[in-house]
Amino acid sequence: MSSPFDLSGKVAIVTGANTGIGQGIAIALAQAGADIAAVGRSAPDETGRLVKAAGRRFHHINADLSSMGPVKTIVPETLKALGRADILVNNAGTIRRADAVDFTEEDWDAVMNVNLKSVFFLSQAFAKHAIDKKQKAKIIQIASLLSFQGGIRVPSYTAAKSGLAGVTKLMANEWAAKGVNVNAIAPGYFVTNNTEALRKDETRSRDILARIPAGRWGEPSDLGGAAVFLASSASDYVHGAIIPVDGGWLAR
Repeated sequence: MSSPFDLSGKVAIVTGANTGIGQGIAIALAQAGADIAAVGRSAPDETGRLVKAAGRRFHHINADLSSMGPVKTIVPETLKALGRADILVNNAGTIRRADAVDFTEEDWDAVMNVNLKSVFFLSQAFAKHAIDKKQKAKIIQIASLLSFQGGIRVPSYTAAKSGLAGVTKLMANEWAAKGVNVNAIAPGYFVTNNTEALRKDETRSRDILARIPAGRWGEPSDLGGAAVFLASSASDYVHGAIIPVDGGWLAR
């Protein structure tokens, strides 16, 4: 009897898979049996090597998700290269930091375009394909603790991640009966490029660690279990959930 967590024969599209959270999720999905289409601006050479080491196929799709141009091409290119598209992980994101009183329109748009607009329309394109083919599919959004909290000095990031929590539930409401599961993972404070500034700030880093019951920053591999669960048949009756993986931050 096969495991409900087995992803053999599935193909996962993972955006922003070259480093950090996206890389950790892509590797976990590959180790569970999925082939990987990695979407991003930078060549994900290390991710590709690790996916292939797990015995899975790997394809890189070069795309800048700060504009809508590439969004419609990602699913077709995945189908051409790997034959199918079963899982979408919307991980690619960016962040801009400044006090709300000084925040610029440019920084607002830069974050919203990548973290919310492209995510919505790539999810739409992926769901259209699955619904047209009457194929079961899984969408995993990468939300944030700031889907629940306000944060400081990241107005557009907070707006985007709060919005993403809302559209995750909306998509689940519309697509659950059509065979598409839409859920989200809300990572806590992880060791990634986006948190480098926080980790270098001794005061902020100390304050953050003091609130995390687990007593440490998260590593990208810590997200693998939640991602595999939401990508697999084990989560077939899970719709519109936002699962925090935060070392206990929200419980504090």
